[in-house]
Amino acid sequence: MRECPFVTVDVFTEHRFRGNPLAVILDGSELTTEEMQRIATEFGYSETTFLLPPEEIDNTAQVRIFTPTTEVPFAGHPNVGTAFVVGRMGRIFGQSVGEALRFEEKAGLVTVTLRRLGDAVRGATIRAPQPLSVGAQVPVPLLARAADLSPHDIVADRHAPSFASVGLKFVVAELSDLDALGRAKPNVETLEEMCATFAAEESDCPLFLYTRLDGEHIRARMFAPLDNVPEDPATGSASAALGALLTSLELADHGHFRFLIEQGVEMGRTSHIHVATEKRGGHVHTVDISGDCVEVMRGTISI
Repeated sequence: MRECPFVTVDVFTEHRFRGNPLAVILDGSELTTEEMQRIATEFGYSETTFLLPPEEIDNTAQVRIFTPTTEVPFAGHPNVGTAFVVGRMGRIFGQSVGEALRFEEKAGLVTVTLRRLGDAVRGATIRAPQPLSVGAQVPVPLLARAADLSPHDIVADRHAPSFASVGLKFVVAELSDLDALGRAKPNVETLEEMCATFAAEESDCPLFLYTRLDGEHIRARMFAPLDNVPEDPATGSASAALGALLTSLELADHGHFRFLIEQGVEMGRTSHIHVATEKRGGHVHTVDISGDCVEVMRGTISI
């Protein structure tokens, strides 16, 4: 029997039992892909990460990310939580951990900077691994049916409901107000129809719905029932895609922009995701996601 140590953390929060839970398997080098998937399914969190030795010696680790049903190339809260765990370890795979970490992932190399309070690691800031890509627009009536809303609840003045990604693809749509956001719920049958209609997007059509409260403050919800995630309390990759999309729509060709995205409120797991973007020459140049974490459990998994 093999035993794999793990740590769980709550991400994008300073308080246990809030934010988004994450399981981090500290050494997955002896696990098969099938075993990783089974472990992720057993935890049942929106994502579980597995640390492996890096392929390039200058990098910190290879990180594989699994939902309960599949492996994904990139996600925000797994990177923030994994960096928090690695930063507190101090050493990994025979190397000391500095302030800047480099994770090898399916989507590319992810750069992570630790956030500290005094000497203690409190969280991390990650940089999205890919530039903003905006895909097909989803008709408002179809999006409304997929979220069990009225077309009048959808705001398309700034942008139409669209596929957007900086490493992981989401259907991003603005809603009229908090009431509409609170009433939203995924319609699985319509989401399956959406996946078939937009098969070229190669996406399970996770919905990232948001409304602007004031200025930089945004409230959001994310539904991915086709990935066995009925609702996610904090979705860094979706928040990064949204921040990049909103930055691309700014009239200024250059500038720095910040957004505070609040998520998980309706689930009783309030999360705070900080997104900072830079625009150069009319294009989104960088997207950074920041958040705090707190450790919850430690243990071993028997294989």
